[in-house]
Amino acid sequence: MAERLSALKTAIKPCHRGGPGYKTPLDAMKHGPREKLVYLPCIQPPHLKKVKPDYLATVDIDPESPTFCKVIHRLMMPYLEDELHHSGWNTCSSCHDDCSKSRDKLVLPALNSDRIYIIDVSNCREPKFHKIVEPVDVHKMTGLGAPHTSHCLASGEIMISCIGDKEGSNSKSGFILLDGEDFSIKENWEKSLITMGYDFWYQPRHNVMVSTEWGAPRAWRNGFKPEEYKSGLYGHSIHVWDWTTHKKLQTLDLGDEGAIPLEVRFLHDPDATMGYVGCALGSSVFRFFKTPKGDWEAEKVIQIPPKKVTGWALPDMPGLITDIVISLDDRFLYFSNWLHGDMRQYDITDKRKPKLVGQVFIGGSIQSDGPVKVTRDEERDSQPDPVYINGKRLEGAPQMLQLSLDGKRIYVTNSLFSAWDQQFYPEICKKGGWMVQIDVDTVKGGLTLNDKFLVDFGDEPFGPVMGHEIRYPGGDCTSDIWI
Repeated sequence: MAERLSALKTAIKPCHRGGPGYKTPLDAMKHGPREKLVYLPCIQPPHLKKVKPDYLATVDIDPESPTFCKVIHRLMMPYLEDELHHSGWNTCSSCHDDCSKSRDKLVLPALNSDRIYIIDVSNCREPKFHKIVEPVDVHKMTGLGAPHTSHCLASGEIMISCIGDKEGSNSKSGFILLDGEDFSIKENWEKSLITMGYDFWYQPRHNVMVSTEWGAPRAWRNGFKPEEYKSGLYGHSIHVWDWTTHKKLQTLDLGDEGAIPLEVRFLHDPDATMGYVGCALGSSVFRFFKTPKGDWEAEKVIQIPPKKVTGWALPDMPGLITDIVISLDDRFLYFSNWLHGDMRQYDITDKRKPKLVGQVFIGGSIQSDGPVKVTRDEERDSQPDPVYINGKRLEGAPQMLQLSLDGKRIYVTNSLFSAWDQQFYPEICKKGGWMVQIDVDTVKGGLTLNDKFLVDFGDEPFGPVMGHEIRYPGGDCTSDIWI
């Protein structure tokens, strides 16, 4: 262990003024500035994908600004049908001690086109294109497709997980390495075969990476069909990797209770040997951890019970956990139930027994005035009422989350993936998505919808769009990894 840490430090040049990000998670939490801008991809609804491009929106979220809650810049993509999704940085806090590095490029993969955009944000209010990695190069050099999660590495490289292969099947999946200077494709990172991918998080001090599974792109690109899960087109496992050799050490099968494990988060403490994964279809959260023997195990620590319903596609409606975030002090875990329509806050002081301390409903499929009637609910006595801000009814439900560095605010968008949006919440494809702010009680726990904050993507000049993942220019709780 000491030798690995020494090698990592030797590879990074000594620096007095510091590189990108923050020295430690608690340093980021204590000294990081309040967020004033966010970047997020805006996705065209399915009926407009062939005529209008997606774009990267820059949104002013500074309460003191005259353009508060407004989109102040739109970087239109040069191609159609990209389906922009999750972004990452060229450098992050893993390169904090390297003064030659700067967090000035946003790496923006496209799920449907397999294209990778490199966006220059050196002028933070007016991003521009730096480079485009074309699908033909991704396919030829890696054989992979559906690029998803981007993380910078302490080596200066960038790693991107891919969900499937270039044909959109689940014959193989893996990870692309990009050069951190010219953003050329270097090689595949993986030295072992996996058939499905999605998200990943690494913990260098323990020489480990954990990755998750969504499903075959040819399945989810056309919406969700329950029978395709039963036929093996969706995953229910997480994979444990040796960070040095790039070989898979273990596959932990979570079973049906852990069906479709999506977002994975180690604790932010770089010495930690555990983390959590949110399982969408299973509506559960599993804790994964290193055992005294040195291998890895997983246990379910949260289960959201389904609701018995009428007027919906199935008699049982799962919560569908689609995003999770952990506060930088590793005290709170947050996640969204995209079908039920609520966002939750858990105190994870006891890591094996998360305690629900905050909950807020924003839309969802069980609103009191909707067509769905709940006939049995283990958690509530009544269906939640619809929510309005500035006279706008909030259609859809909480999906992507981003927590402020100090842990006091959560920004929430409602789009999952355009084909799934169309299937489950067609109104947001017609009227556009939204971004809202949730105020957080970081002492006792608690969540409150801020009724003075609304970014309405239905009011965009080129027509309604849906907003997805949120990034701050200075880094955030889901893009920074410490070594």
